[in-house]
Amino acid sequence: MIFSSPRFLAFLVVLLALLALPIRLRAKLLVLAAASCLFYAAWDVRYLALLIGVSVVDYWAAAKIHASDRAGTRKAWLALSMVSNLTLLGYFKYTNFLIENVNGLFGAHVPALRILLPAGISFYTFKTMSYTIDVYRKEIQPCRSWLDYVTFVTFFPELIAGPIVRASVFLPQMQREIGPTRARLSLGTSIFLFGLMKKLVIADPIASVVDPVFADVGAYSGASLWVAALGYAIQIYCDFSGYSDMAIGVAKMIGYDLPENFAMPYLSGDITEFWRRWHITLSSWLRDYLYIPLGGNRRGLGRTYVNLAATMLLGGLWHGSSWNFVVWGALHGVALAIHRWLTSHPSWRPLPNVVTGPFTFLFVILAWIPFRCTTFGSTFTMVKKMFTLQPGFHWVPSSVLIGAAVMVVAHVVGRHVEGHRETGGLFGSALARVDARLHRDAISSWFVELRFAKVASVYLALVWLLTIFFFAATGTSPFIYFQF
Repeated sequence: MIFSSPRFLAFLVVLLALLALPIRLRAKLLVLAAASCLFYAAWDVRYLALLIGVSVVDYWAAAKIHASDRAGTRKAWLALSMVSNLTLLGYFKYTNFLIENVNGLFGAHVPALRILLPAGISFYTFKTMSYTIDVYRKEIQPCRSWLDYVTFVTFFPELIAGPIVRASVFLPQMQREIGPTRARLSLGTSIFLFGLMKKLVIADPIASVVDPVFADVGAYSGASLWVAALGYAIQIYCDFSGYSDMAIGVAKMIGYDLPENFAMPYLSGDITEFWRRWHITLSSWLRDYLYIPLGGNRRGLGRTYVNLAATMLLGGLWHGSSWNFVVWGALHGVALAIHRWLTSHPSWRPLPNVVTGPFTFLFVILAWIPFRCTTFGSTFTMVKKMFTLQPGFHWVPSSVLIGAAVMVVAHVVGRHVEGHRETGGLFGSALARVDARLHRDAISSWFVELRFAKVASVYLALVWLLTIFFFAATGTSPFIYFQF
């Protein structure tokens, strides 16, 4: 069920109606867990058992880790959790990739297996692994209730494509009463509408004109390919951050707070800042569970560069079983290492963001090319043509230009709000005139809330909805990160 589909909206309305019933919290959690399993089964019921199986193994392993004081026993149970999760991820996601490379290297003819990638496996394996690791590190207590743990693992808003929610963030919230209230519905609906607009009004129309270009890069001029590269940068941001917003909005309607996943990344002054603002839950996961355990920056600059490169290489491979993703990860790893080298030099003097920001954005756009292209050949052809002077445009889509303008304005407003954390500055004052406000919390950061208490805010919401459905592309496409 895609968030932007009528089928999902009907599912959500029924679930919220059930959670509004005057029943005990445990009964509501049971309803929520059952609904989450139903949501996942709608993708492929065969893999529901896999999701539950992962939950059983990690719940059991974490309990055994907590119960033992022997270092060897604790490590053995942690290893069981890690091996079971990584084996499943490796089999479903990388088996055919391995077969393809073995065939290419040794001239073998091993047939590819018919493997269907389970929805969300990259996200929920990282989520459950972080749980057992945190219990092993004694940073959290193991979950005492099987129902609580299953609800945490299967929670449907973020199950398929994140944000990657850690147990330390979600489990403490499970003591609160859940169910729709006026405040939760107004905030959740506002956030959901914002994400829906990103997906239907910006990402999908751009996809309809960018996808044919990437399918045949040789047919377009270099100037047109630059527009396509910019278009994809806008598309993937609006598509993925739109999904995150919709997931956060649905969770808030239910009564839970999900972590912030994007924070105006395209205005970053350097590549390190970009990764603090892009897919925040993944970058922080890689930092805490991969980069720091590898040694982080504690073993000298040389080792730091290696750790950065290794982390980003694996981060690239996490996105998919293709060397193009590895190249994308390597580019970002090298960029992070170069930035660390520059900033560690005694004579380093930082330049203002207005100078470094455009170069950072240009690098990010160029790095998206191997991420989006399906082969090295198309990647090489596209980059070569982009840097070869050729006369004329073959393709100038208005959707990319409009999307770029909207994104620039949104990023500038977002940075303005960041700089006025208490009031929101001029933007906060403007919102107050239409009975809207900036809602802030420690987990989800800030969002615009339409309070639906006055005619002005109701009118604004109706105009917003009409705008979405008037400008939306005909037929919605799956979210980009569903493939990962």
